[in-house]
Amino acid sequence: MPMETLHDLYVNELKDLYNAENQLLKALPRMAKKASAPELRAAFEEHLEVTRKQIERLDEVFTELGVSPKGKKCKAMEGLIEEGKEVLEEVGDPAVIDAALIACAQRVEHYEMAGYGCVRSFATLLGFEDAAALLQETLDEEGEADKKLTELAESVINIDAEAADGEDGEEDEEEVPVVAAKRTSTKTPAKGKR
Repeated sequence: MPMETLHDLYVNELKDLYNAENQLLKALPRMAKKASAPELRAAFEEHLEVTRKQIERLDEVFTELGVSPKGKKCKAMEGLIEEGKEVLEEVGDPAVIDAALIACAQRVEHYEMAGYGCVRSFATLLGFEDAAALLQETLDEEGEADKKLTELAESVINIDAEAADGEDGEEDEEEVPVVAAKRTSTKTPAKGKR
């Protein structure tokens, strides 16, 4: 689809977000399952329900536009989810894995906040007031999710991860001897040729 107008860009960005949300819909249950902290698991499960509502809102926006939401793959979300999959495959301290899951989730939230901020602005400029209100609602939810993840990380998860680091770090660390490098050449550089 050529982007000749702001309306074209608006539709393109909406399709990108629609695909991003649908990719996230598939990833969130796996993240919830991997989370060891009950609070984090609950946050992911709650955001799964919020994501379903956000997709419904996007459907409303597309209906208003008379355009299909299909036809675009969000490569950014695909990449963010791939990074998340790497964390899901990790083996390690559960608190550290939870901290990594939060870091991945916050990258997703920030991507979505940027996207929804743009389409909300476009909707307002183009006179789609109802759509702008729906998109603002989603933008607010994404901000709240990010804030909740930050609070969870700073009040519980990161503290637990740091404590795990202290527990393991002292026992696992081996003192590594420092070996001085030996000089292999006995020749000294000729004067004036340095």
